[in-house]
Amino acid sequence: MKQRELGRTGIKVSEICLGTMTFGQQNTEAEGHAQLDMALESGINFIDTAELYSIPPRAETYGATETIVGSWLKARGGRDKIILASKVVGRSSSPWFRPGGEEARLTPAQIRYAIEGSLGRLGTDYLDLYQLHWPDRKVGLFGEGGTTFRDLPDADEVPVDETLGALADLVAEGKIRHVGLSNETAWGVSQFLAASKTGLPRVASIQNAYNLINRTFEIGLAEMCLRENVGLLAYSPLTQGYLTGKYLNGARPAGARTTLFNRGQRYEKPGVDVAIEAYHALAQAEGLDPVQLAIAFVTSRPFVTSNIIGATSTEQLKTILGSVDLEITPELEAKINQIHQVHSNPAP
Repeated sequence: MKQRELGRTGIKVSEICLGTMTFGQQNTEAEGHAQLDMALESGINFIDTAELYSIPPRAETYGATETIVGSWLKARGGRDKIILASKVVGRSSSPWFRPGGEEARLTPAQIRYAIEGSLGRLGTDYLDLYQLHWPDRKVGLFGEGGTTFRDLPDADEVPVDETLGALADLVAEGKIRHVGLSNETAWGVSQFLAASKTGLPRVASIQNAYNLINRTFEIGLAEMCLRENVGLLAYSPLTQGYLTGKYLNGARPAGARTTLFNRGQRYEKPGVDVAIEAYHALAQAEGLDPVQLAIAFVTSRPFVTSNIIGATSTEQLKTILGSVDLEITPELEAKINQIHQVHSNPAP
């Protein structure tokens, strides 16, 4: 397992990061611990979670994932060997995030409330990386589209320097080491980088979706992040399991996420199935596992610092971890790009 530097922090993180959002609904505490053990044994030192998790978000499971990761840390020890990341929710009307059902915002008071909760559930004094899960601004999120930007800027959006100032206080107090963004735009990254020039913390990373059927990060954000040393922590490299092929032609296997929760609309758009079939045909022609092909492609990108993978069983996790042995050669990349040219970004 190779390691890469996280932004300009000097911290080395594994090229594969274990995502944990299934812990607490699809996975029990024992199953979560088993995945964390396997990840650590394979050379992964980077664990990602969030106050929001588990997924799908519900009041009764808010913080459940952090609690499971925390019980694992308590049982195994070795906190200093783990790079631990979590996230604070952005603007949200869901009533269970904040006391009294207050709208969640990226204000100093709410960020402090969120970090104290996360640290308590995780049983740690600090986070290595604390990320803004999505912006306070009204932007299109999670592939929903439809945002026209007609009414921007929002009159009540929390200023970037106010949010970053709150994070600076937490850095000064030793509660977090570094800060990151998630589900962010090129404009947003530029604003946070500009604000950091006044002495506020510099963002080390951005956690956005990136995969074979959604390579929109390459348009604008990739160059910015390469030039500015803001590493992509790529999430959804298997598009919530759609790139495995298990949902092709409307199939709904028992126990699968979309079967259970019906939340896969981001990857059920026109053109998705035919693109997935094309990548599967390529994998078959090359004698490769399509899951490992999809994961290895993301890991191989020069702007990716770490590839956030997730699984609901150790068998799935074992297959995914095997992707580190697959090399994306120039010849294989050319064939991938030929498919991308024809089936470009059907699920942004």
